[in-house]
Amino acid sequence: MKFVILAALASVALAAPQYSYDAPARDSSEEREFIPILRDERVHEEDGTYNLDVETGNGIVVSQSGSPDGPDGSVVKAGEYSYTAPDGTPVHVKFVADGNGYQPQSDLLPVAPAFPHPIPQFVLDQIAFAAEEDAKRARGELDSSEESYNYAPPAPSSSYGAPQ
Repeated sequence: MKFVILAALASVALAAPQYSYDAPARDSSEEREFIPILRDERVHEEDGTYNLDVETGNGIVVSQSGSPDGPDGSVVKAGEYSYTAPDGTPVHVKFVADGNGYQPQSDLLPVAPAFPHPIPQFVLDQIAFAAEEDAKRARGELDSSEESYNYAPPAPSSSYGAPQ
């Protein structure tokens, strides 16, 4: 009997998944481009303020500063970064991150249309119709059949039966 139990335990141990924690083998045919860090200057002060300036060999530039001036001691940040997009477009973004959230500024970011934008005619017609109804109601000329937005559906039936 002991032999059967020992054989069962050995079977379970051998059936357990085998995990390997070795790093994956590097494909020697794959060459990776080395991008040097040209500048990495970081200054952290005792009061929580900091400055960061980084520049890489492929044209990425980051400059940022921050201080714990926000509500509840949160850090308010300001800075800029630039790089070249894959299509060759130079990208330059200035930003502020504070109690109002992240606020980027760049010529490449989409811009909302100027306000006031043109209002479609059907919207103007609906506004005029609503104004006319309000004027009639104020004069007492609007009867209950014309009350378009004060319509209330009939109360539900209190008994079961065929729909009417």
